[in-house]
Amino acid sequence: MRDLRIPDQRHPEKAHRPDQAQPKKPAWIRVKAPTSEGYKQTRDLLRENRLSTVCEEAGCPNVGECWSQGHATMMIMGEICTRGCTFCNVATGKPNALDVFEPGRVAHAVQKLGLNHVVVTSVDRDDLDDGGAEHFAQTIRAIRHRSPGATIEVLVPDFLKSKPGALETVVEARPDVFNHNLETVPALYPTVRPGARYFHSLRLLQRVKELDPAMFTKSGIMVGLGEDRQSVLQVMDDMRAADIDFITIGQYLQPTPKHHRVDRFVTPEEFASYEKSAYGKGFLMVSATPLTRSSYHAGDDFARLRDARLEKLGRA
Repeated sequence: MRDLRIPDQRHPEKAHRPDQAQPKKPAWIRVKAPTSEGYKQTRDLLRENRLSTVCEEAGCPNVGECWSQGHATMMIMGEICTRGCTFCNVATGKPNALDVFEPGRVAHAVQKLGLNHVVVTSVDRDDLDDGGAEHFAQTIRAIRHRSPGATIEVLVPDFLKSKPGALETVVEARPDVFNHNLETVPALYPTVRPGARYFHSLRLLQRVKELDPAMFTKSGIMVGLGEDRQSVLQVMDDMRAADIDFITIGQYLQPTPKHHRVDRFVTPEEFASYEKSAYGKGFLMVSATPLTRSSYHAGDDFARLRDARLEKLGRA
């Protein structure tokens, strides 16, 4: 039986990579260990419903804060990914069969947590013909049924190896926000995200707007992987050319010595500069801080995103 708590079994594709030094984190990026009662209640509810979260599987530093408020990002289709990105702490290997009851359990948890805004993400499922698109759609519909007032944000894989129509299946289920992360600058894809294609991911997001111009689109990158400022600004331009509404930028943190090394810790001042540049390029919403993650403060950010669109339409 595979034990995902053992690094070599969790990341067999990284087991023989040389160790990379893990530099000490600066003061601005340290967080306290989760201990609150709210955190424990959220954890217990997720356990009872046998649900995975990207908060745990990816080792998010904000898990204590988010779970203490009853916010969790549901990770559907199992906890084993078919990709082996060098930055990611989600387990790699051959996934199990889809659980047909999972959409209902996710919807039940969303209702029990009383979420006004829910984020649903997944592992990559290159083993499935549609990449898991129909499973996403079923989950969206189940949440709508149990929590009709909740807004839904999906953070989807790239459907690179899926049959035609996968993207359309998710869009037709009408999530409020369609998110797919570019993760890094194009020059670093061969070493950071080798199973993906930068322009395919960009085109995926552009296609969403063509299918449904009213749907909010969102994407994010990490910094501190070895990129330079100009390449980050170019990614912003590429995103705006694809009509992406919302960009997130956060500091890359190295999960284990076998993962991609941290090139440097980007200062809060540099993040503020990225935020200013992004708003100047026309994004409706920007989140750029060391601890920013795709779903961090997603509910509050969605409200601000919606207000920003209304304000823009009012000026038009």
